[in-house]
Amino acid sequence: MLLAARSTVALHRLLDTVPALSGDDRITRLFTLVPGSDFGVDVLAAVEAVGGRLVPWSEACARSYDLILTASPKGDLRLLRGRHVLLPHGAGYNKSIPGEGSDPDSASGLDPAFLLRADDGTGAAPAPVALHAVAHPDQVARIAAADRRAADRAKVVGDPTLDRLLASRPLRERYRAALGTGARRLLVLVSTWGPESLLRRFPELPARLAARLPQDEYQLALVVHPNEHSLLGTYDLTERLAPALDAGLVLAGPHEEWASVLIAADALVTDHGSTALYYCATEDRPVVGVHQDGAELIPGSPMHTLLDRIPRLGAPDAAPAAVEEALRAYRPGTGREAAGTAFAQQGRALRLLRTELYALLGLTPPARTAPPRLLPEPRPAERVPAAFDVDTAVATGTGTGTGTDGVAARVRVARRPVGLGAPGDHLAAEDGSASEALVRSAGVLYRRPLPAADASSGSAWTADGWMRHALSAYPGCRTAAAVLAPDLFLLRTRPRTRTRASTGAAEASGAYAVQVAPLAEDGRVTRADPAAAVSAVHAWLLGDSPDPDPVSLALAPVRLSCVIGDRAFALALRPATDAEAAAPF
Repeated sequence: MLLAARSTVALHRLLDTVPALSGDDRITRLFTLVPGSDFGVDVLAAVEAVGGRLVPWSEACARSYDLILTASPKGDLRLLRGRHVLLPHGAGYNKSIPGEGSDPDSASGLDPAFLLRADDGTGAAPAPVALHAVAHPDQVARIAAADRRAADRAKVVGDPTLDRLLASRPLRERYRAALGTGARRLLVLVSTWGPESLLRRFPELPARLAARLPQDEYQLALVVHPNEHSLLGTYDLTERLAPALDAGLVLAGPHEEWASVLIAADALVTDHGSTALYYCATEDRPVVGVHQDGAELIPGSPMHTLLDRIPRLGAPDAAPAAVEEALRAYRPGTGREAAGTAFAQQGRALRLLRTELYALLGLTPPARTAPPRLLPEPRPAERVPAAFDVDTAVATGTGTGTGTDGVAARVRVARRPVGLGAPGDHLAAEDGSASEALVRSAGVLYRRPLPAADASSGSAWTADGWMRHALSAYPGCRTAAAVLAPDLFLLRTRPRTRTRASTGAAEASGAYAVQVAPLAEDGRVTRADPAAAVSAVHAWLLGDSPDPDPVSLALAPVRLSCVIGDRAFALALRPATDAEAAAPF
């Protein structure tokens, strides 16, 4: 069997399909690169990565094969001798590529010149492929409109790639844990390839969203078509996306990882690429469009149907309110209905395809039917922001903050990666991770515990020792905090009054300990990033409220509420114990 791939996206489709024949030692699986594509540069590396045996094109054309699998009809495939099987390349026929094929109005992959083969390579009249495997009956009708002979060999078998997503849905929480999503909403941007794609028309959108959407409420990911990965190369692509990547954007890998990220997603922003249909077929979650008028999208196609029915992010506007409004405007069921026009036989693709392929081979299939292979865990963001522009709003609470009669204040906190937008109320930076320039400019400095291997030998700060050092070494620092655990940090503030700070030394108020209570939500436990809670306490302590009385604090902690998005986390502020202050850090 020869797997003939012209591009990495075609190769990835073939790799999703070959489990239909797995476990059979009668079949030898070989690969070849079909020449002529601008997007074939990564195929050889991808074959090597899976450990495939590659046959040079000249050698492939000189031999005969019992079966030739392709996922693109383009290129000099007529030169390959054997039964040709054309497998799904994407979610239906949605785009027309100008200058491609012999018919400028034909959908990509449906030009009559691409649908026929000369089966024996001897110059005989073109004939249909042995099997044209499609995912939906409407696709058979589209093939028939292009060439009746090709439609006679078309069978609806479903989509093996979609079946991998459907089979992997129970791993959603594992994928989100691997990404570090936590309680945030994972918003995924999807960009196809070409001049009408999201990244070509709105290259600034990922960075704009990263600048404006609060870091503690949203996580951003980007799925880029494999053709763009091949055309630009990883280095150039990541340099173009550097501001967004520095802000924590997850750039999904073009093989398998993109599908894991779709399963993990809470919402999608898409152009006219068919990846959105896989998302909609897998889960009924919000999807909004940014595609504007162009020449590529085919009227009446599944993607046209989807984009016509979902909300649009105008301009596109990256303001949080506009994003929220568009996501709220999505009508449940809309995406799934559109996906239903692209995919049939869901969950049965490998089984149906297996029957067809073994019939062409003239072999009895093994008793065991291989299930779709589960998708691997995605990789987390390679860069995590360590400094934030923080906006806070302090509202007086309902009580004194002592005992059980209410909270002293409610503090709303919104953190955005520093440097992408307007400055916030204060700059918060993580010591040991942020740059020296940002550390020196920060009004709030916080530090997390060193990894165990680093803390086990040599000397280390105590928690209170580091806070005193930070206030002394960095005159711009108003608050220093030592994060001891996910639910506990210590904090010192620089005195507010000129009288108390008249010595010019690093004198500070006493060390406080702050407990951050988790939230119980529908049987789940949700935790706030303690660094966000540090900013909440900083805003309250350095605001208009009087300094907490140490004697009162010792009797009853001050209760605060740290509001992040639509969640309110309870904070309890009290004097730090001697043991906490002396904890190695």
